[in-house]
Amino acid sequence: MDSQEYRVAVASSDGIVVNNHFGRARDFYIYQVDHTEQIHFQEKRSVIPVCDGGNHDDDKLEENIKKLQDCNYLLVSRIGGGAAAMAERYGIESYEIPGLIPDSIGQLTRYIKIKKLFEDQKG
Repeated sequence: MDSQEYRVAVASSDGIVVNNHFGRARDFYIYQVDHTEQIHFQEKRSVIPVCDGGNHDDDKLEENIKKLQDCNYLLVSRIGGGAAAMAERYGIESYEIPGLIPDSIGQLTRYIKIKKLFEDQKG
């Protein structure tokens, strides 16, 4: 990946599977992907869920995103358009890739490599 390293915030209820909707997540597991594409667990961060019976608190949403702003990517089972747009404003790309965490991060890594190839061909 051209020596690129990045951080991924994973919405998970158990630290094993990407299985939480962004707005309902209580915990995000932070992983560092190094230049050799090895995945390293860094820490678990707790947040206050922003979804309450279909209602959303935009202030809590922004507060949670700010807690993740040192991450480049967000992996979730689902994310609404408003939350994804707000994350994007903070420089975080959101992806819905449910599954085992290493597998989901692997899919993200492959996608990033393919995306970069197409960007390099255009530029």
